[in-house]
Amino acid sequence: MTHTSGEPLAGFTVGITASRRADEFATLLERRGATVMHAPAIRIIPLADDAELERVTAAIIADPPQITVATTGIGFRGWIEAADGWGQAEALGRALASSRLLARGPKAKGAIRAADLREEWSPASESSAEVLEHLLAEGVEGTRIAVQLHGATTEWEPVPDFCEVLRHAGAEVVPVPVYRWTAPDDGAPMDRMIEAVVVGDLDAISFTSAPAVASLLMRADENGVLEPLLQSMRTRVLPVCVGPVTAAPLEQLKVPTTQPARARLGALARHIAEELPRRSRPMNAGGHAVSVRSRCVVVDGEVRAVSPAGMALVKTLASRPGRVVSREDLLGALPGGGDDTHAVETAMTRLRSSLGAPKVVQTVVKRGYRLAVEPTDAAEECDEAEVGATVFAPVGDCEGSKY
Repeated sequence: MTHTSGEPLAGFTVGITASRRADEFATLLERRGATVMHAPAIRIIPLADDAELERVTAAIIADPPQITVATTGIGFRGWIEAADGWGQAEALGRALASSRLLARGPKAKGAIRAADLREEWSPASESSAEVLEHLLAEGVEGTRIAVQLHGATTEWEPVPDFCEVLRHAGAEVVPVPVYRWTAPDDGAPMDRMIEAVVVGDLDAISFTSAPAVASLLMRADENGVLEPLLQSMRTRVLPVCVGPVTAAPLEQLKVPTTQPARARLGALARHIAEELPRRSRPMNAGGHAVSVRSRCVVVDGEVRAVSPAGMALVKTLASRPGRVVSREDLLGALPGGGDDTHAVETAMTRLRSSLGAPKVVQTVVKRGYRLAVEPTDAAEECDEAEVGATVFAPVGDCEGSKY
């Protein structure tokens, strides 16, 4: 049993899809009390030995572009390191120094300066779209522009092709394929993450790149559970993205997301620690403050461990606060199902024991069970669900609710 005071994420379970700095991010969340589930959604493949990158680098050294766009810090650094491996780092540095360097964000800016170069301009939004607007506004017809790419695009990343737009505007574009991403070699962890989202075993799932979102969506589509995944993220598992570029694929699919003011890992952890408690306001049930989370129940500020069967029961009851749920309906919610309602009674006894507050769930003779929420409190819960204020908001009994 854990008390939630001082640990804003105590009792919450958060999914991490990051491949880079995942341990650092997990530590930030765990220090705030969260339980973390990690499944890297992508694998970055460096192209240091790639013939195409070497060919493009040689072409840029021979004929430096007038403008060079650095889109990611890791990509720009990887390019310089690859050139160093070929003995061409100094020549590439001279070529880029003669070019006008634009950085998409502070990480790209930092990589440029680490190479003893200086950027001319960087957008406040850290957005490729703003870089594109900046270039188009000044005119690019007849201009030779090198664009450091940041991985393959997919149908799940609804961003216009940066290079293609510049070509249509009359620029000569030199794409620089520094690295690409692919799905992880072992898809089992991601499958487990997808299943956890679908069944509501996470309170939030975090994304630190648009490719991670794309990879997760593609895997869910392959597994035949894309729509259940999206629906769960629309209703009970909060998708948290590091920034607007990362959020774009989900927003395009009408999955609301939340994100910190600054696209930084620390800011993302703080944002999750603020958002989950805010969206999980407790209800008054049987004289106790009760908050139902993905894998546990918080009663009067105490995190109570509950079995999977107990969680299935309490989530079903919480989806209809104050209303009677029949034993047959509760039986259908139990893992493994079955046709003996005695299993419900057994699981209910264990649930009450786990909660340490038997009056939270009431037995209604010959009818079933109800969460002991007074009718007025239940109505307020429905009002909260209507505006999307609560993760695991009441489902199905609030007329007009998006939940």
